Order: sequence, then structure tokens, then C-alpha cells
Amino acid sequence: MTDQDNLQTTFADRHIGTTPLDQRRMLDAVGYDSIDALVRAAVPESIHAEPIAYSTIPAAVGETEALAELRAIAGGNTVRRPMIGLGYYGTHTPAVIQRNVLENPSWYTAYTPYQPEISQGRLEALINFQTMVSDLTGMATAGASMLDEGTAVVEGMLLARRASKVKGDTFLVDQDVLPQTMALLRHRADAVGIAITTFDVADGLTDADVDGAFGLVVQYPGASGRVADPAGVIDRIHAGGGIAVVAADLLAMTLLKSPGDLGADVSVGTTQRFGVPLGFGGPHAGYLAVRAGLERQLPGRLVGVSFDADGGMAYRLSLQTREQHIRREKATSNICTAQVLLAVMASMYAVYHGPEGLRFIANRVATMAGAIAVGAREAGVEVVHDAFFDTLTLRIPGHAHTVVAAAAEAGYLLHAASDDVVLVSTDETTTASDVVAIVRVLGDRVEERTVLAASNGIPAALGRTSEYLTHPVFQAHRSETRMMRYLKHLSDKDYALDRGMIPLGSCTMKLNAATEMAAVTWPEFAGIHPFAPASDVQGYLTLVGDLETWLAEVTGYDTVSLQPNAGSQGELAGLLAIHGYHQANGDTERTICLIPSSAHGTNAASAVLAGMKVVVVACDDAGNVDLDDLRAKITQHAGAIAALMITYPSTHGVYEHEIRAICDAVHDAGGQVYVDGANLNALLGHARFGDFGGDVSHLNLHKTFCIPHGGGGPGVGPVAAKAHLAPFLPGHPMAQQPDRRPGSTASDVVPAVAGAGLEERLDSEAALASAPQRLAHGGGPVSAAPYGSPSILPITWAYVRMMGVEGLTAATEAAVLGANYLAAKLRDAYPVLYTGDAGLVAHECILDLRPLKESTGITVDDVAKRLVDYGFHAPTMSFPVVGTLMVEPTESEDLAELDRFVDAMLAIRAEADEVAAGTWPADDNPLVGAPHTASSVIAGEWSHAYTREQAVYPLPGIAASKYWPPVRRIDQAYGDRNLVCACPPIEAFAE
Repeated sequence: MTDQDNLQTTFADRHIGTTPLDQRRMLDAVGYDSIDALVRAAVPESIHAEPIAYSTIPAAVGETEALAELRAIAGGNTVRRPMIGLGYYGTHTPAVIQRNVLENPSWYTAYTPYQPEISQGRLEALINFQTMVSDLTGMATAGASMLDEGTAVVEGMLLARRASKVKGDTFLVDQDVLPQTMALLRHRADAVGIAITTFDVADGLTDADVDGAFGLVVQYPGASGRVADPAGVIDRIHAGGGIAVVAADLLAMTLLKSPGDLGADVSVGTTQRFGVPLGFGGPHAGYLAVRAGLERQLPGRLVGVSFDADGGMAYRLSLQTREQHIRREKATSNICTAQVLLAVMASMYAVYHGPEGLRFIANRVATMAGAIAVGAREAGVEVVHDAFFDTLTLRIPGHAHTVVAAAAEAGYLLHAASDDVVLVSTDETTTASDVVAIVRVLGDRVEERTVLAASNGIPAALGRTSEYLTHPVFQAHRSETRMMRYLKHLSDKDYALDRGMIPLGSCTMKLNAATEMAAVTWPEFAGIHPFAPASDVQGYLTLVGDLETWLAEVTGYDTVSLQPNAGSQGELAGLLAIHGYHQANGDTERTICLIPSSAHGTNAASAVLAGMKVVVVACDDAGNVDLDDLRAKITQHAGAIAALMITYPSTHGVYEHEIRAICDAVHDAGGQVYVDGANLNALLGHARFGDFGGDVSHLNLHKTFCIPHGGGGPGVGPVAAKAHLAPFLPGHPMAQQPDRRPGSTASDVVPAVAGAGLEERLDSEAALASAPQRLAHGGGPVSAAPYGSPSILPITWAYVRMMGVEGLTAATEAAVLGANYLAAKLRDAYPVLYTGDAGLVAHECILDLRPLKESTGITVDDVAKRLVDYGFHAPTMSFPVVGTLMVEPTESEDLAELDRFVDAMLAIRAEADEVAAGTWPADDNPLVGAPHTASSVIAGEWSHAYTREQAVYPLPGIAASKYWPPVRRIDQAYGDRNLVCACPPIEAFAE
């Protein structure tokens, strides 16, 4: 092999960390002559595909060419001033936040804070978020963010059902709720047997209305803009034993009485307008907060406060955030993530502006709405509601669409709710000249003096009097200098991919290349409202069409929906499609979902939320699905089998050789096969779910396809399916394409634009003439926006475009080689728990530390924390098997980093052996004392049995790039017993 063979010249060469020369050395360690021979030995012959003739994925291009194509696609979008409202608003992202958070790999490449000692920066930012939400909503406790407002309302409904004293199945919904929220509620409620009944807040509720109702939700302010006092309906539902949920606009809460002031039990909503770009609908951080007494009912993640080993204050995730992994089929929510990066942005927006700044912005927004109301009345237009915050309902009989068209011509987007009604919303970006332009569209030559003289529409009786954001953090960082340094201070505490490898099994922490990230903040992508007209979003629809087509082809399915905005929501969408399919066929008795005991915890929770009953299938000693037990369960539940959920490669990190037999057994029983796509990084280019028996799968674009994890979110979890399930995939009532709306049929299909030339794909008429038809998605929505989180789709588009088929295949091969290399290097020190028939693993391996504990007393926690001293984020700990580490190197890490990890793990094994030999006491050694902070080794007299150097510089070379954890080992149990989930007083932990 020559130096020429080792050159890295293409994007794929730079994405894949190991060079051909590195891979030759790695293959020698594993015992194979070539990567092809290794992969053929690992992947079962029954599913291994010869090179697939992909017809829609174009040949790879370089970074410059890919960005040029993205620029052309972005040019297909028309950016007008959005005044549609409906939960989505223009906002100014402070430049210091955009540059130092959104565009900073220290923030966007971090992972979920499951190792809290090295996640203190983002955990503090999330504590700020929780405090912000709790203060503005008047609730006792807020979670660390939800996926979006619509799904947060659904979670509020489910929380109300389990917390209510009422045993009925009726949920009351304000008729003025956001239309996308109403669609979500109806779809999700149907699957779990909840009846939705609407009501008008202004009419109140009677005893008969609340009879059998476990709760209600009120939109505050309403979708129409109306500000109605919900106190009466809240009191009425409480009198009947139910739970009151209020969907509140956080900016409005700076001026209006909070949900807590009104007596609500739960508050939900979105923080999008706190500095997070529209992005055609996402990602944005939703929120959910509860009154005292409901803390343990919270879904999703909750950040709490505890102590470290030195007694200092430290942040960590609370117990219920891992609920789905603990309770499985008894879980009450399948939410396993948060929108961390967006929650950090929203929290820092509040830190940047403080309470006075937020109130100023809110007053200005409300005044602009008041000015439009004055001008509209002067123009003879009826303003339907006298009490409003930022949205006006204007009655213009027979001319609504004419007015909306005239506004669009002037550069503004309004919303025609009907032929007679127009909605217009103001936001932080609205100026006096905008107001003048809108009123002139309505027919009046208004002057700017009207704007300056206007008052807002906030009713005095609902004016806010309670304080908010009183913690010093919301006062201390007002200058850009202070803000920049605060963000740097927090990011320095954390370990992210910009520091080193994060070898988390099942999570695929790979390179998020700068070129892939570039387009996310372009105005043509960032500034688009999710309900903008189809004519304005042709670029986005082209991007969506490309990705749907490409992802369908690489997985062997017929169609893809990009709507699910998390892997858990993709799971749910797939299972709801199966549920809808059986219902449509009259097979209403098919309710059993078979799930292997090794499955991701979200699988079982998603099945429950799709209205299914979970039956667990055993695994054998090799970690494979027990075929005998599977067949026995199928026989036991004959006629009731709805689906099997199976992860492939398995959750144990191996390719199951009997996957075809497993799929055939389920199909023979009349069931559908759901293949969890979490481990697709081990298959791309070599096998396809749809070819070996899958009917539907979700994919994780934040794993296999390079969208960053962002500290625990954002993510995209597309659902891919065979044609017979397409009618039941997620639709949306406000989708810009008719084949993506609930109830759409084959007659509603539109052309699939991928595969045509770029100009044709941006030209709808040319697309109509030349492109093939695609399948309609007629199911209900699973996300608030029609296309989920589209502003981050350019990342995956760029990755696929620059890698091409050959690059994607090579990435799989490099990932599999890397995992087998680590297994070969470490198996003598740590047994590899599961392997395939050839003694090989897939893209990850499970190291069994239980023998280590038995022989030395050192636990998996000790090893995980000690890795911090060596400069590593620990692998996935105790999943799927307690007492193990699941290691996934990904294809992006180079050989030097892999060897650094091997050296660290072998050195830790040697340290454990020293404990066993009595060199160090069992209760005083570098492992149980880990991680070591700088202060812990310099403060006071050193009295440990090991030296300072052994504590913090255990291997040569560490000092040159030492990562210092900010806290020592955290007391998790104390934090679970004592929930403190908001910014504590500074003096609270002073001692």
C-alpha cells in the first residue's frame, strides 16, 4: 500500500476517520483480509445484498457543489414576513446566541446528559429553561422541554388521565385550540380510547358537560387571538375531580395572569418565539409544567439538583426521565428525549433579555396588534374580539382570500380561516411600517401616528401582577460580553464531540460536518412559516421529496414520512399505521404487539400509546430472539397478533441470522413486522429492512444520517413503510401537498420530484409532467408541523449528497470494522457478551463488566466515571444488560482515537486488578474516587492511598489536552428523593 492509497480527497474520505492503511492494520487485528470479507462474515448471507443498483441517489459531489445545489433549492423558497400566527412567530435570535450556541459544536455535538459529571453546562442551561417556564406559567415544576406544542398538549392530556380522580374517558377541548393541536389530539386520543368533546370557554361548562370528563385543555390566548378568562371552566373541571391543562403563550404570560394564577394543574406550549427561528415548523422546544403534587407524573426529562462527593451543588437528570427503560410496557409516555439545543437557545434568550426585556417585547407586540385593530376599524373591517394579545380575527365577508392575496403581494403572509375570516398576528419582528402596510391592504391610508397612539388589547382583569424571572441568572448577563463569557463558561464544563470520542452504543455519535450544518441558518430555510402557502415553499418540498425518495430506496421501502420529530415519534407513527391498517381491514381484535426482552424501552411504551398490548418474547443466551418462544407466543395469541417490533441488528449489537424466519412467522400469523431502525448504521449498502421482511421502520436521522444530537435533541425520526401501510402514515391538515393530509387517497397523489433535474424539481409544472407518482399519506398527524423539524433536513440532504451510495456503504463498513477492532483488542480484559456465528459483532459491542465486579469489586459505574479522568465520555452503561458497557465507535473516529480508548480501558482493568491484589483499599482507589476535579487534587492535604498523578494523569500524554470535570461523582439517589428542579438560591449549597 502506498502513500497515495492513504490520501483523503473526497468528503467520504474525510467523514470516515480511518484511512486505508489504518483499516489494513485493524483487519489484521480482527483476522480478515478485507473489509468485504469481514462484512460478508458478519451479515447473514440470507439478507446480504449484492451491490444494490440505487436509481435515485445521485453520485457523490464535493462540498462546494453540494452547497451550491442547496443554495439553488433554498432559492425555491420565498421568504415573506409571516403574520399567520397559529403558534409560530417571527423572532430575533440574538447574534451572540446564534454564534455561540446554535453554530457552536461544543453545544450541538454534545449528547444526552446521562453522565452528569461531564454535562454540567447544558444541565445548568436546562435548569434555567425549567425556571423560565415555571416562573412564566406560575407552575411549581417544569420539564426540560418537549418535542413541540401539539405533542406537549397530548402529553398533558395523558397526564390528566392518569392523575385525575375521574374514571371516565372524555377529554374536553377548547374549540379555540390551535388547529394542528386539535388534529393531534383527535388522532392520538382515538388510539387509546379517549373521547374528545369540544366546548367554548366563553360559554362555560355545566355539571353535565364535565360528567365523565377526566380533564380539559384551554388555549390561552386562543387560536383566534381571543383572550378569555378560563378561571370558570378550570373551577368547574376541578369540582368534578378533573385536571385542567392550559396551553399558554409564554410571551403573553409576561402580561397576562399565568395559568398557575388561574388555578391550572398543567401548562403546556412552545418556546419557539424565544429566539428560535421558524424553520418551516421546527425543531422548537415545547414545554410542559405542573403544579405541586404532579411532579412524579411528568413525562420526558427533568433536570434536578443534588450534591457531588465533595458536598458541592451538582445537576443531574431525575429518575422519571428514564421511565421508559425501567417500566417498559407499563410506561405512561414514550418520550425519551428533549429538544435540548433549542431549549438552551430559548433559556438564553430569557437570560439575555431578562424579565424587563421580555415584558418590553411583549408590550410592543401587543401594541402593534392594537394598532392594526385601530386601523382595521377605521377601514370598516370588523375586529371580532376586543380582548387580544398578538392575533386579530378580522371579518371580511367573501373577501378573506382576496385580502390574503393582496397582503402576499405586499410581502406579508396572513391566514384565511374561511372565506369570511382573516387572522393577522404580530410578533417581535413587526414594525410600525409593517402595521401601516397591513392596514393599507385592508383599505385605509393609515399613518404611523396611529401606531404610536394605539393601546393593546389586554383586558385589565387578566393583567399579570405576579413576579417572574427573579433569579440572579436572569439579571447578570445583559451585556454581550457577559453573555458570551457565560455561554463559554457553560460549554467548557461539558464533554462533546469537539473534545473526543463519545463511544455510546445504540446512539451513533458520529461526525456532524460543518458543511452539512451550513444551511441551517440560511434565511431561506430558517425564515419560513410552517403554514406558508405551497407556492412559497417549493424549495422545502424539493428537499423533502429528495429525502423521502432516497431514504425509501436505501431501506427497501415504498414511501417515507419525514413528519416524526424524534425516534420515539417515528416508532409511534409506524405502530399507529399498523393499528390503522388492521382497523381498516376489520381486524379489530389484532391488538398484541410482540417485543423481544432486549428491545429499546421506548418500543413497549410506543406500543401502549398506539393502543396495543405488549407481550414480551424471550432472548436466548446468544442474545437472539428465542424462535421457540416466539412461535409459542404466536400460537398462544393466534388471531390477535398485530405486530412484532424488532431492532436489527439487534439491541445486543449482533446480526441475527434467523431474521427472515422471525419475519415469516409473524406474517404467517397475520401480523406486521416493525423493524426498529436505530442500528441502520450497520446495514446501509449491505441489506435493507424492506427486503428481509420489514413492513415499516423508523430511522434516526440524528444517528445514521448526521443530524447532531444537540445535547439530547433535536432529532428527526422518519417512518418508512411498504405501500399497503402508506395510507396510514402521518398526514397533516395544513400540509402544503394534498397527498400529505389526513384522509388523502391515491387520487390525491402528486409527483415525486426526486430524480429529475434541479430546475425541474423546483418547477412544479415540469415535475408534474416528468416525475413518477408517490404514495399518499392519509393518517393523522404525530407532530405539530406538517414536515416535523424540516430546518435541520439540509444536514441529512448534504450528507447523502456528498457521500453517495459508495460513501454510505463505506461508512457502514468502517463502523463495523471499528466495533470489531475494539472487541478484538478488549475481549481478553472484558468479555464481549454477544457475538454472531462468526464471533463478530455489528457496529457496536457489549463489554461484560460483571466478572470484573465479582473479582475486584469495581462496578460499571466506577469504570464509567474513571473514563472521565482518562479524557473520555463513557459508553452506554447498563443497557441493554445491567453491568455492561455498550461501545460504538462509529466510522468517524480515527485509529489514534480508537487506540487511545483501548489504552484507557486496559489501564482501567489494570487498576481494578491492583484493587483486587490489595495494592489499594476497596474504598480508596482511583476508580471509586473518580472522577477527580482539579480542586480535589490541589485543595488541602492529600490523604488517599493513590497519588495525585495517578488520579488525574493516569497515562502519558493526558496532561497535554486534559479535560477537567467540574464536579465529582454525583449522588443520584439523593436527587431522586429530593426533587429540586429550578434554579436554587445561590446560597443554598454554599456550605
